[in-house]
Amino acid sequence: MTVFDEKYWTSRYNTGQTQWDAGEITTPLKEYFNSLKNKDIEILIPGGGNGYEAAFLHKNGFKNVFLLDISAVPLKNFRNKHPDFPAGHLLHEDFFKLKGAFDLVVEQTFFCALHPENRREYAKKTAELLKPGGHLAGVLFDGQFNQAGPPFGGNKEEYQTYFEPYFTIRKLERCYNSIEPREGRELWINIVAQSV
Repeated sequence: MTVFDEKYWTSRYNTGQTQWDAGEITTPLKEYFNSLKNKDIEILIPGGGNGYEAAFLHKNGFKNVFLLDISAVPLKNFRNKHPDFPAGHLLHEDFFKLKGAFDLVVEQTFFCALHPENRREYAKKTAELLKPGGHLAGVLFDGQFNQAGPPFGGNKEEYQTYFEPYFTIRKLERCYNSIEPREGRELWINIVAQSV
């Protein structure tokens, strides 16, 4: 089995194999961020890649945004493009070893990059990283892919089994505002951490 470690993801970035990258923040997250009133909340974007979401949030006055990636390559690229973003908020770490307490964890193509065997651990770790009542919000792929992953697909019923032990599900439903290439293939998730 392929190990999706730092070396693997660095190779993907260095060879331009970033098919998941939409090139900008996508509509579901943009609209959700625009609905957030408290700009002091602590936000984690794991597997953040090129960081379009982090750049958007920072530009719009959110000062406690943390961008995490296991590969240093996208973090370095992000730093070069956004020199005013706090360097200490760029986290070159393994998500599963991260310590911290956040109000919001943003999901945007990180979950689908993990091997399905790691999904239950992802749900548990995310709940641990969130403050009581904190949210996991973002998009998940709805459906399978023809080629071997990553990305890996799935469906609502499968995802519920991972999240229900640790979260109260507020929304897990088909996105109404996906970008065109992803229409009909995304679920919007907004769930609240229980005490772990």
